[in-house]
Amino acid sequence: MFRRVDDFLKAWEHERASTLKVLAVLTDASLAQAVTSEGRTLGRLAWHLATTPAEMMERTGLKVGGPSHESPPPKASAAILATYEAASKAVADGVAEWTDATLAVQDEMYGEKWARGQTLQALIVHQAHHRGQMTVLMRQAGLNVPGVYGPSREEWTAFGMQPPAV
Repeated sequence: MFRRVDDFLKAWEHERASTLKVLAVLTDASLAQAVTSEGRTLGRLAWHLATTPAEMMERTGLKVGGPSHESPPPKASAAILATYEAASKAVADGVAEWTDATLAVQDEMYGEKWARGQTLQALIVHQAHHRGQMTVLMRQAGLNVPGVYGPSREEWTAFGMQPPAV
């Protein structure tokens, strides 16, 4: 749980940049990639990441804007990237107006009461979770996966190094 606005903003800057990196690799054709017919497609997961900042943060009173969380994903990967870019920037801009005391304010969140600092932590963890799911689908779609918390397999090779043994 975040207790200082500045701590969240620093973490969000890295997490936001990482998600933008992942979303930027998607192609229109890759959006249909799925593990099974019952599972979310890569496009659906990407859209979920793009619309969650507004869906979650508006429960705290922070106005993020953008398409509804229930709206169908666009067919263009650039539209998903642009939606996430705007929403994630709006989160940073809005939270920057909060005080550290604001992080202790409790809001109704999915049938529970969460402190805003907890909501911000959940937003980051939720995003990391779905980025991980997306990288599996990205590899299946033949896309190069960018490194997030260290180099990806493709990046090791680009650095002139051997990737770690699997």
